[in-house]
Parts: sequence; structure tokens; C-alpha cells
Amino acid sequence: MTTHAPQTAQSVTLPASLDEAVAALTAMPAAVPVAGGTDLMAAVNKGQLRPAGLVGLGRINEIRGWQYQDGHALLGAGLTHSRMGRPDFAALIPALAAAARAAGPPQIRNAGTLGGNIVTAAPTGDSLPVLAALEADLVVMGPLGTREIPVSHLLAGRDLLAPGELVAFVRVPLLHAPQVFLKATGRTGPARATASVAVVLDPARRGVRCAVGAIAPMPLRPLEAEHWIASLVDWDGARGLAPEALTAFGEYVAAACIPDPQGDEQLPPAVLHLRRTVAALARRALGRALS
Repeated sequence: MTTHAPQTAQSVTLPASLDEAVAALTAMPAAVPVAGGTDLMAAVNKGQLRPAGLVGLGRINEIRGWQYQDGHALLGAGLTHSRMGRPDFAALIPALAAAARAAGPPQIRNAGTLGGNIVTAAPTGDSLPVLAALEADLVVMGPLGTREIPVSHLLAGRDLLAPGELVAFVRVPLLHAPQVFLKATGRTGPARATASVAVVLDPARRGVRCAVGAIAPMPLRPLEAEHWIASLVDWDGARGLAPEALTAFGEYVAAACIPDPQGDEQLPPAVLHLRRTVAALARRALGRALS
């Protein structure tokens, strides 16, 4: 999505299936797929993007719902935030539903999609830390067929989409365990996150997964903090932890994501405040998940 041609889009294609969408993108590699357009059209309006063509995905019904598959939920990339925020979806993947409800005002939630949130990969994307904590995979379709890649690989730039490829589905494990998503914003009401945290319990593996969003170009996983706190949880009992352990976990997560500078330098006040915010979010998210 870095086309810098001086003209606006010269063609708009509206395929009715994923195969037609792939064929359209293959025939015109400079074209850009668009679903809700909440990020794409904002970039176009600001003059930051001038795509040579658009491939609209709004008519492809197969990516607007979800299905069950081998202990996973196969989520269509065209699912809107409003749809994911409903109670039936919240019963399936609670943290992703919470992130969808926090994605912005109604007009954004009604148009914005899961796939768009992933491909745009804005650091403040609310679904991204949840998908990272869930260790979700992306089902990508292209002219050479279908392949799966971890969502973290795409966000980190380790495995990029090839010409003609698009994200069709998101494969999320159904853990049947508590999940929590929290975010902090700079003002009251719907707004972009200054920091966000997703915490997911995985009782089958006796693990705790945590991902921190909005403070870096991609969600951060404090793996050492995850392993440490998981070793303290009584997985066969009440699973509760002392307040001191929750506080230590929050500080562990924050220090891992925003480390101290080397030498005698001190963190700037704004960065120190951000680290305290991350610590508070991680502490609260874990406490809610374990309760």
C-alpha cells in the first residue's frame, strides 16, 4: 500500500468471490483491496495514497462470518468490529470482542473489518495484541493457492503478502478460558489507544499469554514475564494470585516492553508515565482473567 502515482484510482472491481478477488489482484498488481476503508480512504483523502485501482471485498459473503474447524474458529477477514462485538461472538473469543467494541465510534465499528485491521497494521490497532496473545494464524489466498502464516510474522515483516495475495481468514484457537483486553486512551470516549494489553489464559498448556499494543510498531510479547507468572498459578485450584504477584507481573511486563536506558540516562517523564500505564493495564488484565 505504498503506491505514489499522482492520479486517483482509475478502476474499481467488485468481485463476488475470493477467487475473483485474487484474479483481479493478479491482473492488476498495483490495485489495492478495500473492505471497510476506514484507514485506506483516510490515507487517500490526506493525499498519502493514490492507488491505481481498487478491488472491493464487500460483496464476498464467505469472509463475513465464521465457522468451527478442529478446535479453532475460522474468522472471515470481512467481519466488522460491530459484528465481533456482539454477545454470541463474545462467548466465543471474549478478548477479541472487547477489542472490537473499543475500536472507535459506531461508524468506524460498522465499517472497519478484522482483515483491514491486520493488513493496515497500525500500531494502535485494537485487535492486534489480542491476535498476538491468541497466537492466531492467517489464511492467505493468492494465485499460487492457499497458505497459512502466523499473524505475528506478518506484523513483524517476516512474511509479507506477495502480489495478488490477500488475507481471507483468521484461524484462532478456542481456548475456552478467560481472556481480557484493556486499553488506555488520551481522552474519554472512543479514541486511539496510547497503550493496550491482552491477557489470555491457556489452562491446557498451563500458560499465560500477554501482548502489549500501541507502544511499538507491532504488539510485544513479554515471554519471560509470561513463563514466570504461569509458574505461580495454581492451575488445579482457584488460580488466584496475591496482589503483590499481580503488581510484580505488571512491572515485569512494563520493564520488558519499555526497558531502562543504558548507562546513567533516565527515562523521559512521558515514557516513564507510559511504562506505568502498561504496568497498570497488565496487572488489571491478569487480575480480571484469574478472577
